[in-house]
Amino acid sequence: MSNSLSPHEEQNLMVDVKLLEEENRRLKEQLNGYSIIFERSLDAIVIFNKSGEFVDVNEAACQLFEMEKRELIGKKMTMFLDLVPPDILMFQQSMLHKFGSFSDELLVKLRNGKVKHIEFSMKKDAFNEFDLVIMRDISARKALERERIIHEFLFKDVFNRAVDGIVIFDEFGRFIDVNPAFCMSLNLEKAKLLNLSFQQFIAEECVDDFVRLLAELKEKGTAKGELSLVRFDGTVKMFELTTTSNVYSGFYMAIMRDVTERKNMEIKLQKSEERFRAIFEQAHEAILIWDDRGYILNANRAASRTFELPLNLLVRKNLLDFLDRDDEKVQRVFAQFRKTGEIRDELTFHMPNGEDKQLEFTMKQGAIDGYHLTIFRNVTERRKMEKELRESEQKFRSIFDHAMNGILLWGEDYRILDVNPIACEFFQAAKEQLLHRPITAFIPEKARKHFDKLIQQCDRCGEAYAEMDFSSGEKQKIVEFALKKEIIPGVGMIMLRDITERKELELQLRKSDTLNVVGELAAGIAHEIRNPMTALKGFIQLLQGSIKEDYSMYFNVIMSELKRIESIITEFLVLAKPQAIQYQQNDVCKIMQDTIDLISAQAMMHNVQIVADFALPIPCIYCEPNQLKQVFINILKNAIEVMPKGGEVTVRIGRLDDSHIRISITDQGCGIPQDKIKKLGEPFYTTKERGTGLGLMVSYKIIEEHQGKIEVESEVGVGTTFHITLPIERMEREGENETGIQRV
Repeated sequence: MSNSLSPHEEQNLMVDVKLLEEENRRLKEQLNGYSIIFERSLDAIVIFNKSGEFVDVNEAACQLFEMEKRELIGKKMTMFLDLVPPDILMFQQSMLHKFGSFSDELLVKLRNGKVKHIEFSMKKDAFNEFDLVIMRDISARKALERERIIHEFLFKDVFNRAVDGIVIFDEFGRFIDVNPAFCMSLNLEKAKLLNLSFQQFIAEECVDDFVRLLAELKEKGTAKGELSLVRFDGTVKMFELTTTSNVYSGFYMAIMRDVTERKNMEIKLQKSEERFRAIFEQAHEAILIWDDRGYILNANRAASRTFELPLNLLVRKNLLDFLDRDDEKVQRVFAQFRKTGEIRDELTFHMPNGEDKQLEFTMKQGAIDGYHLTIFRNVTERRKMEKELRESEQKFRSIFDHAMNGILLWGEDYRILDVNPIACEFFQAAKEQLLHRPITAFIPEKARKHFDKLIQQCDRCGEAYAEMDFSSGEKQKIVEFALKKEIIPGVGMIMLRDITERKELELQLRKSDTLNVVGELAAGIAHEIRNPMTALKGFIQLLQGSIKEDYSMYFNVIMSELKRIESIITEFLVLAKPQAIQYQQNDVCKIMQDTIDLISAQAMMHNVQIVADFALPIPCIYCEPNQLKQVFINILKNAIEVMPKGGEVTVRIGRLDDSHIRISITDQGCGIPQDKIKKLGEPFYTTKERGTGLGLMVSYKIIEEHQGKIEVESEVGVGTTFHITLPIERMEREGENETGIQRV
């Protein structure tokens, strides 16, 4: 059977192919357009899989979550939803499963702790089995909404709770809004007042005053005055008012204080003033007369002195302005006063100058013309002395508890009376475990004899000082003890201070001094030795050629020792001679491989195999390759020499983190005891019989100049590992030029 197509079928097939190619081109263009929209969208677009993991995100989503795209991919959305209650999440998931799409708001907590309010729209199975979510950060909008709501709430709360009347009115005096206090003053409901104006209540004699007040208000933006309003029942109410313009939607606001009762009281008091003024004024105790709402109607000079206000200002005050209205005792006192009609008690009054006074008082209800009388006595000094005694104790306790050093107080038989938290940390015990027990019970066994001598010295001299090893397990700690006997009768004190860090700094300082001395000596020694060394080598070579007998073994030994002396001098010069070092980007793996190739012959002679394990790719680092090669040679030579019977040296290079690499060189030698590891790198310290210690000292110095560090791990009988940590990007130090050249 023939498989060939007819011309007509071939033509149809070519047409189908062209259509498919055109459709493929159109789909690519459409996909490219969608990709541009996806990446450039201002809203965050996220694609999730069924496990809730990020599959793809656009740039806006990375900015929203403040993470790189590679960090987000694979993360679960739930890691950002710690602040969302589980029931809310379940509800949103159920709505999504039910309707296939859902929009709502969420609080997300970012990795850095920042909280954002987002608005999202989610489409289930938007791409096969992937869900599409579009998010928008609305934190700023929500903050503005909260601020606006708070401001409105505060204004309404003040407006409705104010004791004085507050009126919002237009330029014609018509009421726009009034608070409950003003409604109460005019004895009318708010709904009725809002259909009226000031002009319908102003007393006839005050009409001109009101016109002048409006004119001043329009001209200056604020005005003050007094106004009498006639209620519909014919009674007159007198007000002190302060007006302000454009405070609420362009309208005017007036704060009106009802002074009717005060004005009436002034009239009544004038009639009886001569009768009791002398007694009232001459009294040594502060006397106030006040109404049911707490407003002070009259006061004597003693009250002016007590309340730190001139009489004219004191009379305008409310007695409760000097008290904390929310205080339970204040509320209880006034409740008892209203119930019984009189009371004797003591309260703290807050003076206008910021001073608090403790006043003892006697209140009598309706004592003068139906108004209340209160007589005060200042007991502040007495209470102040009591308070100072309490505060003194609290200050001592605060200093004791928050001191940076440990403090311990002891009594009879050196039993602990009190300890602060730092002392508890020193003894690794809770305060309850320490109290009433002897101090010696918590001193480490190896330091107990030393501490006993310290106590004996304190008994003899009244004080003592010592430094003791307070190590526990692997944690090394040196503690400074300062004992003082009888700081108060029957009580002694111990001050404890951790000086471990200070001791380490002193040790480092001594090492630094030693290095300086070595550097100074090295220049002189190297110069003095190298010149005669050159002559010795020359004459020995001449002797070797002129002597006929076979003394080659002796000459070889002499030349070998001379070469060794010359290598030591070279290492000295690294410490002493200033060198220009230029840091450039180099491949540390290549430097190490060149070093291994260089030293492989020596390794083979000692039956040692060097195994390289590089975790590629390793980024290039800023370094001086010859100096690093010298470090690698020193450590590899040491590794070879500690394995006289042969073995394997492993060299590993890998990234420690994003900004550092680590080079590890491991041998199978005899290992180094822990107490000797600390001394490695010190001048002339070595674990080899014929070593000088200069090789490692030079290596430590070179790595330090490269802003890196050398760490040593060792186990006796197993082997030793030198870890060299180097930065990928070098931080420019003072003394370096722009090209990275440094004088060392």
